Amino acid sequence: MFCTTIAFFILSSHRGGAFLSGELVPKLPTRGENHFYVGNRPPLMPSPLERLPIQAIEPQGWLQSELTNEAHGFTGNLMHISSFLNPKNNAWLSPTGQGVNGWEEVPYWLRGYVDLAYVRRDPKMIAVAKKWVEPMIEGQESDGWFGPRSNKTLNNGAPDLWPNMLALQAFESYYLGSHDSRVLQLMKKYFQWELSVPKSQFVKSYWENMRVADNIASVYWLYDRLPRSEGGGKWMLALVKKLASNGADWSKGVINLHGVNFAQSFREPAEISFLNGNRSDLEATYSDLAAMRHIYGQVPGGMYGADENARPGMTDPRQATETCALVEMMMSDEYMLEKTGDPFWADHCEDVTFNDLPASMTSNEKALHYLTAPNMVELDHGNKAPGIQDGGPMLDYDPYDFRCCQHNSGMGWPKFAEHLWMATSDNGLAATLYAPSKVSARVGAGEWVMIREKTQYPFRSHLHFSIGLSRPGKFPLDFRIPDWCSHPSLFVNGHRASISGSGNWMVVSRVWKSGDFVDLHLPMKIQTKDWQGQKGAVSVKRGPLWYSLKIGEDFVVDGGTKNWPAYDVHPTTPWNYGLDLHKPMTFRKLPVDENKTLPFSEKAIPEVLTAYGRSIPQWKLDQYGLVATLQPSPALVESPVRKLTLIPMGFARLRLSVFPVVSDHHGTAWKMPRLPEPPIPAVASHCYGGDTVNALSDGIHPTSSDDQAKNRFTWWDHKGTTEWVEYKYSANHLLSSTSVYWFDDKPTGGECRVPQSWTVVVRHNHHWVPVHVTAGGYTTKLDRYNKVQFLPIKADRIRLVAKLKDGYSGGILQWNCPFAGG
Repeated sequence: MFCTTIAFFILSSHRGGAFLSGELVPKLPTRGENHFYVGNRPPLMPSPLERLPIQAIEPQGWLQSELTNEAHGFTGNLMHISSFLNPKNNAWLSPTGQGVNGWEEVPYWLRGYVDLAYVRRDPKMIAVAKKWVEPMIEGQESDGWFGPRSNKTLNNGAPDLWPNMLALQAFESYYLGSHDSRVLQLMKKYFQWELSVPKSQFVKSYWENMRVADNIASVYWLYDRLPRSEGGGKWMLALVKKLASNGADWSKGVINLHGVNFAQSFREPAEISFLNGNRSDLEATYSDLAAMRHIYGQVPGGMYGADENARPGMTDPRQATETCALVEMMMSDEYMLEKTGDPFWADHCEDVTFNDLPASMTSNEKALHYLTAPNMVELDHGNKAPGIQDGGPMLDYDPYDFRCCQHNSGMGWPKFAEHLWMATSDNGLAATLYAPSKVSARVGAGEWVMIREKTQYPFRSHLHFSIGLSRPGKFPLDFRIPDWCSHPSLFVNGHRASISGSGNWMVVSRVWKSGDFVDLHLPMKIQTKDWQGQKGAVSVKRGPLWYSLKIGEDFVVDGGTKNWPAYDVHPTTPWNYGLDLHKPMTFRKLPVDENKTLPFSEKAIPEVLTAYGRSIPQWKLDQYGLVATLQPSPALVESPVRKLTLIPMGFARLRLSVFPVVSDHHGTAWKMPRLPEPPIPAVASHCYGGDTVNALSDGIHPTSSDDQAKNRFTWWDHKGTTEWVEYKYSANHLLSSTSVYWFDDKPTGGECRVPQSWTVVVRHNHHWVPVHVTAGGYTTKLDRYNKVQFLPIKADRIRLVAKLKDGYSGGILQWNCPFAGG
């Protein structure tokens, strides 16, 4: 992954007499400084690739259709759907920063919307983007702070920088689209303000501390663009060091299992390496991703199971990934690709983009869900916790729900489009991610080149590049050879180069002229991947696409509105199949209509695989409505062999992509999933929609009061009130004690605390009466059970009544009420 060896190849000319030279490189080296586009300035490590202006790249074909769907879908219309984007009294639009809805939702949405507007060259959308950006620029305070005033003192008088980290990224995109120099001055003044904040008040709350990598990247972005004559300089690098020393240190390994935190923050050590030159910091980013995927990500699609947090032992392919994590991972991949030139990051970005991102939304992009898993065969609005961590509806498609992902997901496709092409340090261009597109850029000695990339990739293996130039010019064109492709071939003006190797860049440097063309062929073969971490189950891949069993999908409206409906999706065909690997799989192309408006819909499936398998009768949904966890492969079954149709994962909303292996003569006989004891029926004065009363008696013992991996019950967002929770028994039971494990998320920046006080009452002979405490007392200790003993009493209900602390909510991780006798 860190090799820099260069191998040479020869391109024969059209008439066979002359030769053109080129080279294969594992990573693009830094061979100078691009004269036309911005890269890292010294003393930062030189960057091999530089971003182009947003409008330099014009998506075409299926990608253009995908972006159109997004513009017409919930992202492009979110200002009419989300209450957080209501302009009335919105703090982000206020010249004084006063108002409501001042946290992450607006900048989450804006950083994707700005990109979408400019990459589509849509004047109406650009005008909308300006209506949100302009007040933020004009409302900057004299000390450099911008944005809602409430965030300036949100953390007990200290600032919360997290929402502004998102806004800074929106400003960067706005500048790359509009070239508005006011952005540079706003960021300069804001970073000067950040430098002045006392360390005791600097990035101390949970989200800003974990995600400080975003702030560092924005400081670098400005440092590279703002000359000293306009106030730039090495003082910005002092701010980078301040951010790094006060923020979470991801060089120590996977220090946090929140799925989104990891996706956007694992790159932080690499960011620091660009300043200090420390190779071990760069390697820490690679090793963090490898470690996360080794434990929680032995699945297709490039991600990992973190259905809020990754949880020890919860590594089955039914564990899901938050939509926010998908787009954050794509952005981290794109950033690392630019800064390192390592094609690994491009391969990984395509893995997530083509296989996971499409299934996180309906094909028309008018609804999304919170969580996407490799094995998910029922998408309804029922509570799936604790099978997945988050309670409440997490799998159905709903344009009105999933607050963070609803606003954040919009950056995925536009930023992918913006990174299809990048400038190289030697005044050339690199085709970094593949999709139909057109790019216009300056190269060589200042020539303008226009390259049209005509392809149906990732559904087809052929890419054709036609070149137009203002005048002939010499410059390099770099083409990525994906790691999965072992026998690529490249032709210039119809003449083939002899090449070998994989995972490399093909660099073709020559005098180019208008009318030249390049053909790149990336043969895709069917491969199976054996996941040892999944008990020998396998996945099927062809090129950059992983495959899922084709499951009949029935979309049923379960809410929303007429124009913006929400859907449950139910299977109409069996799904519980394993693969018989003794029979070969075959590939079949289906017609690809480039004018289809829904590229990742069931009606646009471009290819299928025919495989063979057997049903596993014991494999069913479990008590949570999730695919039961995998048992060892091969599964010993007696059912007959039948043909199975596999389709690319990105086209499957209901999906089975990690398959058991089956055999009719050897293996393990699977058992029906053992259903645990149902939770004790419970009710409460209030329960937050993302939590559940079922957590009270799920039998999972907390590791601490701030256990973020365990399901929980909370009274959020009630604060300072008197609340209660109650067990309802079907008959009288003799009770004599109870113990409660309080939830308190102070360490991770939350607002739940142990209660100010609490008591227990029971229903005895149809009357509520207090218990008579004999030992223990009503304690509120952290990280342990708080046990109360009382005189035995028969009751059919027991109620815990809590007085919450002023200004805080509260919750419970586990509540035990053992029976003393019959």
